[in-house]
Amino acid sequence: MDFIICFETNIMKNLVVLCSIMCVSVFTANGQSMGRSYKTALGVKVWDGGGISFKTFVAPNNALEVIGYLYRNGTRLTGLYEIHGNIADAPGLKWYVGPGAHLGFYNYKGYTGDKAVAGIDGVLGLDYKVNKAPLNFSIDWQPSFEFADGRGFVGSWGGLGIRYTF
Repeated sequence: MDFIICFETNIMKNLVVLCSIMCVSVFTANGQSMGRSYKTALGVKVWDGGGISFKTFVAPNNALEVIGYLYRNGTRLTGLYEIHGNIADAPGLKWYVGPGAHLGFYNYKGYTGDKAVAGIDGVLGLDYKVNKAPLNFSIDWQPSFEFADGRGFVGSWGGLGIRYTF
């Protein structure tokens, strides 16, 4: 039990350091994105709890997103590879889909203490970049499968993303 708590504390410290590094690198980037597209975005994802979302495009229609969720039952770090496509007659609006993975640390009723779990994820969503403003909004569903006793398929992840674009 002490090992899990210590391990979780180290993960949280590493998450804070990672987010700090991302913030510094984002704020030193080449200004804000004011058009209908963006390269990098940093913000929050609102769900049952909340999280920090960092998203960057590695190709014109392919992005990587890292989300550090914090909520009442624990923490979860999720990485997603997203394939984006345009929606006709809707400038700035794109659909996206892709695979991912996560590592979570939970404390649920019925468990005998904290649980560290790993899983695979999928994502399906919409992404909107506001024209002439450095803002991006997204809404998505992130179904996952967790490899832990009593877990399996979990269909309740996802949320509303609000990000500052660069």
